[in-house]
Amino acid sequence: MAELSMEAFTDTVIGAIGPKTTPRTRELMTALIRHMHDFAREVKLTTPEYLAACDFVVRIGQMSDDKRNEAILASDVFGLESLVDFLDHHSAERGAATESAVLGPFWRENSPLLPNGSSIVQGGKEGDSVLVQGRVLGVNGRPVKDALVAVWETSPNGLYEQQDPDQPEFNLRGQFRTDENGYYAFRALRPIAYPIPFDGPAGELLQMMDRHPFRPAHIHFRVRAAGYHELVTQIFDRDDQYLDSDSVFAVKNSLVVDFKPAPAGADTRFVVDYDIVLEPLAG
Repeated sequence: MAELSMEAFTDTVIGAIGPKTTPRTRELMTALIRHMHDFAREVKLTTPEYLAACDFVVRIGQMSDDKRNEAILASDVFGLESLVDFLDHHSAERGAATESAVLGPFWRENSPLLPNGSSIVQGGKEGDSVLVQGRVLGVNGRPVKDALVAVWETSPNGLYEQQDPDQPEFNLRGQFRTDENGYYAFRALRPIAYPIPFDGPAGELLQMMDRHPFRPAHIHFRVRAAGYHELVTQIFDRDDQYLDSDSVFAVKNSLVVDFKPAPAGADTRFVVDYDIVLEPLAG
């Protein structure tokens, strides 16, 4: 057997990819192998460092469950999810469509379907009430009827309900159907800045890089409608101090909104008006 040389090593590993590999898998694996090998060469990676990295990956898996995805958290610290979001959605064709933002590790399917205008607050810590309302539109300005608008946020203690045994199931989560005018509305709590979970590998990464763990105050949206691309996004409070240093690099200027004082006689303290514009499917 011919001895492998340092010069030919990476090409030999890539050359071992079999002929039945799909073209996209071949493209992905070839680039991944080449970049991993180049990284190891550039930093002169040692065996103890390599083993520590393997242990780090194992601990990510051990900490992940249906309530917390530590793999997404760790990739968020590197800005990877936000970069993929840019690559996947940033194009001239989007035009006037609302910009996307990361899904994050705390999304849950099957949150309650609620009547327009109702509250997603089921209990837990008290906070400042807010009415969030607007219309879901196509890029042509026409209303999108029957769009499903799913929303979720943390409690004022900075925890999503699946992180906190003291919160009711699906607290601060809900789904709403737009009416014939594309209108949606829900009552919630004004969000707060909160630290991403700091007790696992993602937190270790932040500490190693001397970075804070805070996300600026935001509310998540996931909007789905027949004939349109799904939109995953967030809206951010303009008054938040972490807008310029989001720990997961997800803030976009167009997603920053004003929490305005509600008019006299309203049943919430603040109101947010936010229209959502969806991109139609091709054809």
